[in-house]
Amino acid sequence: MVALSHAIRAVAFDLDNTLWDVDPVLVRAEERWLQWLRENCPRIPERLSMDDMRTARMQLAAREPHNAHDFTYLRIASLAQHAREYGYDESIAEAAFEIFITARNQLDLYADVRPGLQRLRARYALATLSNGNADLGRIGVADLFSVSLNARGVGAAKPDRRCFERLVEDLRLEPQEVIYVGDDPLLDVEAARIAGLATAWMNRTGQTWPAAVRPADVDVSDCIELAVQLGT
Repeated sequence: MVALSHAIRAVAFDLDNTLWDVDPVLVRAEERWLQWLRENCPRIPERLSMDDMRTARMQLAAREPHNAHDFTYLRIASLAQHAREYGYDESIAEAAFEIFITARNQLDLYADVRPGLQRLRARYALATLSNGNADLGRIGVADLFSVSLNARGVGAAKPDRRCFERLVEDLRLEPQEVIYVGDDPLLDVEAARIAGLATAWMNRTGQTWPAAVRPADVDVSDCIELAVQLGT
């Protein structure tokens, strides 16, 4: 049990690569999205590769920095532009996004997540803060968390301090009463520390911590180990 646990009242989690492996999920979601485009508006994938469409989203983010944090907006708006360019109604963008987001939320939690969170819930409030657009309701775990935030809802993306300030505000706690758990040393651990939160590094793949960054308060390999470290 780590020394800081007596002060902690809430445990907040990053999602992608913290509670599930996101890479195969995104690959499958993009494949289904592309197949839908081939079937319903074939001129777009005939003329644009996946890399072309990804580049278009990045260019849109650069043109509209106030929307750069919002992956949902970028995907829908950029596809709507492609639709106009190639002679389709821009409403296809919303329909295509539904294909993508459905597949994006069809995923398997790491095996330790549910038992680990159930242990943590016995003592702490649980929350999530993610840059991505995962939908905890569709995934089936929304009931485990009292607060769930993402970049689209906050209006900013990690490492922006406003993300963590909103998290603490919604939890109705002080920063030092919240420990933030994530896989990214900079976006998760360093950013949360700067905002005054306690920090935990979820190191599922045995990575080496970057020497230039101050270590997290807690270093764990899964949610059960985190529960043990926090005394539950």
